[in-house]
Amino acid sequence: MIIYDNLTLSKGESAVALGSFDGLHAGHRKVISSAVEGAKEDLLPTVLTFAENPKKAADGFGGLLLSQEEKIHLLEKMGIKQLYLLNFESVKDMAPEDFVREVLSSTCKTKKACCGFNFTFGRGGTAGSGDLRRLGRRYGIETSIEQAVLEGGIPVSSTRIRSLIKQGHAEEAARMLGRPFGYESPVIAGRKLGRKLGTPTLNQAVPVDFVLPKLGVYASSVTTGSKVYCGVTNVGVKPTVGSRAVLAETWMPHYRGPDLYGCTVRVGLLKFLRPERKFPDLEQLGEEIKRNGEQAEEYFHQKFSPMRNA
Repeated sequence: MIIYDNLTLSKGESAVALGSFDGLHAGHRKVISSAVEGAKEDLLPTVLTFAENPKKAADGFGGLLLSQEEKIHLLEKMGIKQLYLLNFESVKDMAPEDFVREVLSSTCKTKKACCGFNFTFGRGGTAGSGDLRRLGRRYGIETSIEQAVLEGGIPVSSTRIRSLIKQGHAEEAARMLGRPFGYESPVIAGRKLGRKLGTPTLNQAVPVDFVLPKLGVYASSVTTGSKVYCGVTNVGVKPTVGSRAVLAETWMPHYRGPDLYGCTVRVGLLKFLRPERKFPDLEQLGEEIKRNGEQAEEYFHQKFSPMRNA
């Protein structure tokens, strides 16, 4: 996949998916799939988005749902061949027709533009999907407008997914995202209390700009290299032993490989098992972790493994 950080001339005529795509959820994937379909007409499947979510600095944003690196990886996996990661400031003050003429038509060589029903563009976000269709006709651009994807009769949205994650509804969030919400970050050294309890753990800092899930214990998936393991993950401050910051601490019951310190590991939160709580002593904590491990394994093998292999 070719990646541009500015308005570089497209390698060929393109089908362009437009949006911030901050979660790459089911609604976003519907728009992007429409652009990927453009390959059947010899158009380059392309995404035009932003290096940073324009709403990130706004009050009440709520945090990121995935990293830029993971977004790039997922887009390439979906079949996108060309990606524009623009600075929002470079286009935010363009008049709607200037954006269509200069960015879509002249730079991206767009023949098909794909967007969601609620897409806005142009100075102040005053133009919508209908305006894109109207202006596109002037420049030979076909516009495909995708309607909302519904889950439980309600549109899937990044705001809705953030709310679910904050409430601990990991399963519902995963259905809308098309993958478990989680973190991909380096394993850091801890106090090795898990080893003493017979449950050695991976410690990871929770990225400060991400959505903070409900604190507690989750069944999880742990991806290292090409392998995926069952895990049980505590997201929180570890009230029994104490922690100054929120950490994700994961035990993999059946992992027998080398230490993963310094390795980048992805932990996906599958199902909320219980809130954090303080135990009278380390022995009871260890017994509860092992019990949670059994619960995680049951969920992993009954629900998550079949989904991965489907």
